Amino acid sequence: MSPALADFVARQLAQPGPAAARVFAEMLARDCGARAVLFYGSILRTGDLEGVLDFYLLTDDRTPGSRRGWIAKRLWPDVSFRHAEIEGRTLRAKVATMPLSTFAAAAADHYLDTTIWTRFVQPSTLAFAADPAAAEAVRDAICAACETAGRYAATLGPAEGRAADFWQALFRRTYAAELRVEKPGREREIIGFDPGRYDALLPLAWEGAGVPFTIAGEILQPKLKPAQSRRWRMAWRRRQAFGRPLNIARLVKAAFTFEGASRYAAWKIQRHTGVVVPMTPWRERHPVLAAPGAAWRIWRARQR
Repeated sequence: MSPALADFVARQLAQPGPAAARVFAEMLARDCGARAVLFYGSILRTGDLEGVLDFYLLTDDRTPGSRRGWIAKRLWPDVSFRHAEIEGRTLRAKVATMPLSTFAAAAADHYLDTTIWTRFVQPSTLAFAADPAAAEAVRDAICAACETAGRYAATLGPAEGRAADFWQALFRRTYAAELRVEKPGREREIIGFDPGRYDALLPLAWEGAGVPFTIAGEILQPKLKPAQSRRWRMAWRRRQAFGRPLNIARLVKAAFTFEGASRYAAWKIQRHTGVVVPMTPWRERHPVLAAPGAAWRIWRARQR
């Protein structure tokens, strides 16, 4: 990790974000004893608190976010849907929870999973930290995510190009590997929210990751050594092979363990279709079994 990259990430994490989101993050942290909370996603970019906020709760190893045993420990994170009344309005959040040490290892590419470093090379803010040591650990993890993403951007991107060309190539490949359904051009949209950030980040990530490169104006050219290129391409092929099975397994897990799944689905249905799905204790306990009934209610409403 280079001092320049550490400074870049520290300044990013220190951005305040919406005040109400920070209050929500502190409430969530108190509920589960989180060491730190990261706020990220579309609402960080837009500030529109009417949508669903995205938080990552990073816990101490001794107080993991899951009580579901072997599967949950390997198919992280645990996901829940929460809501709270803050400043006179109802805020809703999708909350992912995992140990801070696991988050850091995933960011540093110690697992076959690509989801952590792909998401957290994108902007995030540190909405809560229990102490300076937790804040430093999160900063180091985000730096590691940037370095991991930078290595794969150099490996999978063009022989030379603008910074945006490398980031777009990376996001296209990770979306495909993760079985994510994204509209065409989503990678350009993400970079377009703050292109200057991505322009500044790529050389810093390459320096930190040990990627040799040259710059001529806006054009960057990675100068990977043959051994580096072979090692990182082999690493990517393994991650590409396991990406879809991992995410399918996560979807199956989420179908049975997503806390608040019924409330989340009901809110999404009402927001996007206007159809109200009444929440009952049975629907709350059995979101998978309740899904056909919700689909039937939507179909009937559209036939009227």
